[in-house]
Amino acid sequence: MLFRERQQTVICVAAGAMVLGFVLFRYVPLQKKTWALEQTRAAKKLVIAKASIERRYLPALKEQLLTQQRVIKHYEANIPEQRDLGVFLQRITSLMSEHNLEEQQIQPGKEIGTEKLNCIPVTIQCRGRLEEIFKFYSQLRELDRLVRVERVELVNDSDFKGEVKMQTKASIYYRAGAKQG
Repeated sequence: MLFRERQQTVICVAAGAMVLGFVLFRYVPLQKKTWALEQTRAAKKLVIAKASIERRYLPALKEQLLTQQRVIKHYEANIPEQRDLGVFLQRITSLMSEHNLEEQQIQPGKEIGTEKLNCIPVTIQCRGRLEEIFKFYSQLRELDRLVRVERVELVNDSDFKGEVKMQTKASIYYRAGAKQG
């Protein structure tokens, strides 16, 4: 009888060891893999859901890109290869005269050179009615040369006749290494 009890104990221990081995070496690793796959699957579903939401914005972004491309299409053409400062300043003077702006002063500053672009700071001053000054700025913006207005100062006249004194700091550009004109 002792032999049978010992045999049953050995069988039970062996069965327990097999179950424990199965749980530790087969079931637990498979559960970890299953959990990792579920996490990956959930993350991929989230990416797909996010992409489908963002996909709606794609046509608007394409349109915005096309608009920006149209805007910058002539950017390089607006930066001449020649300095042509005198011609450009004459155009600004004629624009101010066209809009009846008085006390005109245009003062170019010291040229700043970089590897690809040269910049000439320009100070523009005049006096006139506010609507004429705005028209001047509108036409200045439409010139075929890149002009970056950095600062505008408008001061009302002291006798309140409706005139404004304007002072502008602007920069004009031309390509580096270009001929001086």
